[in-house]
Amino acid sequence: MSASPGKVRLYCFAHAGGDARSFAPWSAELPEHVEVCPVQLPGRGRRLRDRPVATLAAALADVLPVIDTGGPYALFGHSLGAVLAYEAASRLARGPVRLFVSAHRAPHLPLREPVIHDLPRERFVARLAETGGIPRAVLDSPGFLRALLPALRADFTISETYRYVERPPLDCPVDAYGGLDDPDVTPAELDEWQRHTTGRYRRKLFPGNHSYPETARGSLLAELAAALPGT
Repeated sequence: MSASPGKVRLYCFAHAGGDARSFAPWSAELPEHVEVCPVQLPGRGRRLRDRPVATLAAALADVLPVIDTGGPYALFGHSLGAVLAYEAASRLARGPVRLFVSAHRAPHLPLREPVIHDLPRERFVARLAETGGIPRAVLDSPGFLRALLPALRADFTISETYRYVERPPLDCPVDAYGGLDDPDVTPAELDEWQRHTTGRYRRKLFPGNHSYPETARGSLLAELAAALPGT
């Protein structure tokens, strides 16, 4: 079903190990003409019993049918979600009115962090704990951690094995967002996103680190609302 007249759908992709339910509060805080559509990958949330996917191809096969291109829509992706949103935008026959990429280097840039997806369980968890990749509440709950680990490892596999394939740039505007204190993504790495669009490019930095969408949510949503006027 297409978006209602005057509305634009905003499909949201979470970070590695993220749950689409984190976007639920956005609906009440964005204008009524923006319809928030969280995209849930298998292995978490309401899809906890579904087997996680560990390749980009499998992830896209799962999410592309969810995106309704019959009306105006935009894509927002945070961290790993930025890659999924970009790759989806590149494949859909009718592109988005806008692409928002958050806290991820441009896709053609190489990975500069150590690869961890293939580490033994204990070292994988320890590495994520060191970098803040797992919330303290999850680390303190063995059952919750056990349930989340397959999705986390699958997501990190997608992220760390991702290889950009040269293609024509998108024709929609691209907005690249990041945290002022994010050690994982520099402003220069964000600015490389402008290579991937013939439309307008804009960068905006928010107070906070890699998790700035949680700590600076009000400012982020104000930017999204301003960028998505009613149709």
